[in-house]
Amino acid sequence: QVQVVESGGGLVQAGASLRLSCAASGRTFSYYKMGWFRQVPGKEREFVAAIRWSDGSTAHAEYVNGRFTISRDNAKNTVYLQMNSLKPEDTAVYYCAADVKTGTIGTMAQKYDYWGQGTQVTVSS
Repeated sequence: QVQVVESGGGLVQAGASLRLSCAASGRTFSYYKMGWFRQVPGKEREFVAAIRWSDGSTAHAEYVNGRFTISRDNAKNTVYLQMNSLKPEDTAVYYCAADVKTGTIGTMAQKYDYWGQGTQVTVSS
């Protein structure tokens, strides 16, 4: 069992930055992958970025276009999502999730086993 808790969301103006945090606890192993997804009402949850604990390998959605960066702090069992140059279309609930199976980094929500409660990010124009 793995627990993940997000924090760091809020209301910002376009162009600003935010850093989201995801603290993982419980049974954690180096082969786990941690992902960030986001969702707006009426739409499916979409992939933002993911990272593998063991070697820090990452994957980012093309649409973030270098604006978002995922990273990890192994000592704190925490994953971060640094979001720069935020746009109103980035407004969503951002979720952190854990994939506790061995294998490659996944971009599909169905691949992830444990989810946090989400944190709201609102970007005003």
